[in-house]
Amino acid sequence: MSLNFVAIDFETANNRADSACAIGLVKVVDGEIVERAAHLIRPPSREFLFTWVHGLTWKDVEAAEDFGQLWPRLAPLFDGADFLAAHNASFDRRVLHACCDAYGLTAPSPPFRCTVQMSRRAWNIRPTRLSDVCRALDIALNHHEALSDANACAQIVLAAHAA
Repeated sequence: MSLNFVAIDFETANNRADSACAIGLVKVVDGEIVERAAHLIRPPSREFLFTWVHGLTWKDVEAAEDFGQLWPRLAPLFDGADFLAAHNASFDRRVLHACCDAYGLTAPSPPFRCTVQMSRRAWNIRPTRLSDVCRALDIALNHHEALSDANACAQIVLAAHAA
């Protein structure tokens, strides 16, 4: 069975689902990582409440493209994906859909699979914060850096598939 998916991670500026300020994407084709992408995103508002989580501020993203401007470069990464993987997938699904809605874009159609659930099913890892799962599986992680988080999710899916 071929394993084709995209691991995705968003960092958000504030409580609004459309406030993505960073995205990390890791594309896997036939069980092999073939592409990685990371982008800063200028959110619709200058309000940053979560700098303490990810270290990003308005100054870091003010010159970045907004989600709508960035989308033409992101969309092709989803081509051929059977599913999207994320840790606490409901969060990343909500952010992706809110950002697409905000710019009149059609969100990618593959379903989301949650690496929290995979980690519990495959290895009964608890607690299942991304840092805990990565420690248990010996996966390198710079937590809350979008590409590192997405890469960790891709590694979890690949490990779960092999388990």
